[in-house]
Amino acid sequence: MSKLSRRKLLYTGAAVAAGASGLAVAAKLAARYGLVPPDCGGVYGPGETLTYAAHRLLGSHSLAREFTRNQISAAPFANEVDPLGAEFGRLQEGGFDAWRLQVDGMVAHPLSLSVDEIKSFPSSTQITHLACEEGWSYIAQWKGVSLAHILNLAGALPQVRYVVYRSIQPDWWDSFDMIDALHPQTLVTYEMNGGQLPVAFGGPLRMRVPRQLGYKNVKYITRLTATDNIKSFGKGLGSASPEGGYAWYAGI
Repeated sequence: MSKLSRRKLLYTGAAVAAGASGLAVAAKLAARYGLVPPDCGGVYGPGETLTYAAHRLLGSHSLAREFTRNQISAAPFANEVDPLGAEFGRLQEGGFDAWRLQVDGMVAHPLSLSVDEIKSFPSSTQITHLACEEGWSYIAQWKGVSLAHILNLAGALPQVRYVVYRSIQPDWWDSFDMIDALHPQTLVTYEMNGGQLPVAFGGPLRMRVPRQLGYKNVKYITRLTATDNIKSFGKGLGSASPEGGYAWYAGI
């Protein structure tokens, strides 16, 4: 992890108060310590870099707030998605028995996991808040297996810096750094509110990243790829989100 001290961060914050030139100073300081998001270019790059660096420095091990059962939203909102296609329909008709989560990239033991195999792993349950950048949100209970457990089974190599995760929808993919990948609240989920994860909410498998905004919580995941270089994926910005105008890092 970065050796950037809190005192240096405070100095950086003072520089930021000076305006755009301060943001540039902050970005250079973050770059020195390897705290730069893959979408750091462009007019908003310095600000995004400062946000990412500050979150990583001050909150790497923080936990998202968890709620009680009586705080679960009565009517959670399932945002619309593009048509899922014939392959998804075929898998759904078969009860998702043929669904597979591929784990590849920089791992010692590539995996192809069925939903039932994933359900057999040690599980975690959380009641957390999912917030969308478009303004809606809800609280729900999620059950799944920690991503860290899956990466450990696959033997992720020490030099891995990011995990890329993909949906059955070919244009829907994202990634995060190893701090979020190994965080205890980051789950590959298969249940919601005590029942099977509904298709409208990402079933049969959805990534749950409660420390980031909703669009990082990709639905219908089919593949995890461990890598040390995110630039070789898509347009090199870290995910489909910044390619569409959103930030790669969406910490809350």
